[in-house]
Amino acid sequence: MNEVTLIGIDLGKHVFHLHAQHTKGHDVFRKRLARLQFLSLFSNPNRITVVMEACAGSH
Repeated sequence: MNEVTLIGIDLGKHVFHLHAQHTKGHDVFRKRLARLQFLSLFSNPNRITVVMEACAGSH
């Protein structure tokens, strides 16, 4: 994940959908992760901007 600078997250109850881009805006990866996989992905110390999206019913 060294080249990733931005990750967009679609929040869900059991799974998260991720879309990662590098500095120039090109796709690096798209993933569907369970909660435990999500935690292990973000346990590294790199600087990454994270943006989140949730549906109106999540309130």
